[in-house]
Amino acid sequence: MSQTSIKELAHKYAEALNAGETDRFDDFIADDYINHNPYVKPGLRGVKEFFEGWMRSFPDTEVIVEDVLADGDTLVGRFTYRATHQGEFLGLPATGRSIRMRSIDIWRVRDGRFVEHWDELNLLELMQRLGAITAQSYSTVEV
Repeated sequence: MSQTSIKELAHKYAEALNAGETDRFDDFIADDYINHNPYVKPGLRGVKEFFEGWMRSFPDTEVIVEDVLADGDTLVGRFTYRATHQGEFLGLPATGRSIRMRSIDIWRVRDGRFVEHWDELNLLELMQRLGAITAQSYSTVEV
């Protein structure tokens, strides 16, 4: 698969989320997908379940592709998610607050499909925005 084709997978991912259509994941995520995010169950089914829940919590999600880099079988995408918290998320009741979440995702690609995934997210900022963590409680944590 060419580097241009691999890069297209990052755009397909964003397009599926922007449309709220997790069934599109069938086209580019392997059934035995390995996800290193502890909040997401393994496999294609696990990714779909997570994002179906995400879309119930944030139904107006907009995903912006900021950067895409590819090297061999590795794809890196930097994304910005914008949405409104309209349903329960990780046990937090809807707040009606707008969020902006940034992610850096790294995928291993085989035969035109994502087969393994790692990510880094600004979850502290997200949880502060949703009121789950206050700046004061964060400042008292020893590092």
